Amino acid sequence: MFSQLTDSLESTLKKLRGQGTLTEENVADALREVRRAFLEADVNFNVTRDFVKAVKEKALGTDVLLSVTPGQQIVKIINDELIQMMGGETKELQLTGVPPTGIMMVGLQGSGKTTFAGKIALYMRSKRKRKPLLVAADVYRPAAIKQLQVLGKSIGIPVYEEGQGNPVEIIKNGHRYAIENGYDLVIYDTAGRLQIDDVLMQELEQARDAVHPEEILFVADAMIGQEAVSVAETFFQRLNFTGVCLSKMDGDTRGGAALSIKKMTGVPICFVGLGEKLSEIDLFHPDRMASRILGMGDVVSLVEKAQSVIDEKDAKDLKKKIFNNTFDLNDFLKQLRTIKKLGRIKDIMGLIPGLNKLPLDQINEKELVYVEATLSSMTPRERKKPQIIDSSRKKRIAQGSGTSVQKVNQVLSQYDSMKEMFKKIGGMAQKQNGGTPVGSNYTPPKVKKKRK
Repeated sequence: MFSQLTDSLESTLKKLRGQGTLTEENVADALREVRRAFLEADVNFNVTRDFVKAVKEKALGTDVLLSVTPGQQIVKIINDELIQMMGGETKELQLTGVPPTGIMMVGLQGSGKTTFAGKIALYMRSKRKRKPLLVAADVYRPAAIKQLQVLGKSIGIPVYEEGQGNPVEIIKNGHRYAIENGYDLVIYDTAGRLQIDDVLMQELEQARDAVHPEEILFVADAMIGQEAVSVAETFFQRLNFTGVCLSKMDGDTRGGAALSIKKMTGVPICFVGLGEKLSEIDLFHPDRMASRILGMGDVVSLVEKAQSVIDEKDAKDLKKKIFNNTFDLNDFLKQLRTIKKLGRIKDIMGLIPGLNKLPLDQINEKELVYVEATLSSMTPRERKKPQIIDSSRKKRIAQGSGTSVQKVNQVLSQYDSMKEMFKKIGGMAQKQNGGTPVGSNYTPPKVKKKRK
């Protein structure tokens, strides 16, 4: 995500960080590079101009010039301006009306509108404890209704559809159905076009006026850059939408749409799509996104991901095993499966400060598949006591996992290295704990002080 822009900005800001003092000259040189990086990332020209102007004014201010570390201070200024450019605060959906409240999805055909409808339905059910209903009102695109039905079935969310008919009437009937059946949220998947036309806009206006949705969300393909901004401006003039959803953010290396759309429309980005799976959706956090763009990772998002898949008891048990050097291959397999739940390794590492500089595109996800297959082919006893795994057992494990004896040896070697590292950590922890194993219920007796 934004790798092209991040690389360009990092090289520029690295020079500024090393500056003992800031002058108009070195600030101007740096901002010239920033301007070039923004334009190459397909950020709108006017947005780029205003950004550079704002940073320059603040960078040459008294507070920065007198700062102990002016280079670091200007990085903070750029970070703060990026946050403001993208909306400043995270936008939460405002669904406070009388149930069923409505969300209307709009956008061009191919932007990912139908998929996003399913993603938001799943998100609202799991995160906001809503009971959503999906309404299939795209009667023009071939298989659009079927697609929504398949998505709804995969996540257990019902879909109201009438087949081919008047989209406005379908939307009104869907709203009525939600009232009669106790749904508190209705998500309308409307029709799109390959290009903007007046017929489309009139139909969307009529649909909006028929059910008065609390939120109208414009879905834009992040990968088309400024083109998405131009389309958004036209939709906003007619529909006055309340939020933006950016699809395909995981494939966007430039970031032009994300950096431009709020400034140009005045409407904040509320959701981003991070993959094809319906669970791969996240709230748009301007502060976290700015941190990613500047190559500083996003630890908060990583922690949130971890909290969503890691059981607290399992985490405590793992801590004890690591510190007491009782971590075995059963634990190794369990943690590997937990990591897989977090998402793609490339994406996870991109959230960790410093690791974004690694060649993440070269990470072979298949290696994790082979490791898991190897561990799964072992018996629970073998995973508990790997020292019993002799040559005949290795051959059986290799055959069962579809790998090789060499791969089995690699997995065992990785485990030995990990266990040795944990042994050192455990030793240090015990020293800090007075020699008592971490997690032990043993409490040293209190030494009674002798009376003088």
